[in-house]
Amino acid sequence: MSTIIYHNPRCTKSRLTLDILEEKGLDFEIIKYLESPPSFDELKALIIELKTDARGLMRTFEAAYKENNLDDELLNEDELIQAMINHPILIERPIVRTDKGVAIGRPPENILAII
Repeated sequence: MSTIIYHNPRCTKSRLTLDILEEKGLDFEIIKYLESPPSFDELKALIIELKTDARGLMRTFEAAYKENNLDDELLNEDELIQAMINHPILIERPIVRTDKGVAIGRPPENILAII
């Protein structure tokens, strides 16, 4: 597996994380997830690898979270994952996947353990 960064160019943390990958001289693929959201299965796999749940990967302060009543505790994991696919702005960023694991670059130095 190659290194992948799920990237939002408008996000400072995402840009700083991208800088770390470049400084380390790694070959990596950039996925602009707002334009090309991960599939349901990809998101589910990321959640499992991050050892979290769907809400742990969600940006709960985004307007789309409130507008879609995603704070409803009755929503299950699959419904929350589908909401992230429908509204990719809800996906926490940046996410980096390498052969050594997956990490969220908040702070960007979090990815050092997996590169």
